[in-house]
Amino acid sequence: MDDLLKFIHARYEADNHAYAEVAHRFGGDAVLDSHLPMLDLIDTLARVCEAMDPADPRFDGLIYTLRVLAQSYAEHPDYCEEWRP
Repeated sequence: MDDLLKFIHARYEADNHAYAEVAHRFGGDAVLDSHLPMLDLIDTLARVCEAMDPADPRFDGLIYTLRVLAQSYAEHPDYCEEWRP
């Protein structure tokens, strides 16, 4: 599971850097920033998962949710098929 969490954190960082590059080149109005809060929330979920006790009854649901969200990056070369829910 650590690999999935590292993958999600890395995608979060990459997406934020990509957004900053586009905004720098073309101006903040060139791209919609509505996905940035969603990226923050997904990264927050990953951090909560890292801190959560696996015995917590919410743990399995959180892992499932992170696997579903990670499917957004299924075409990325570092995505692992074993993460599919």
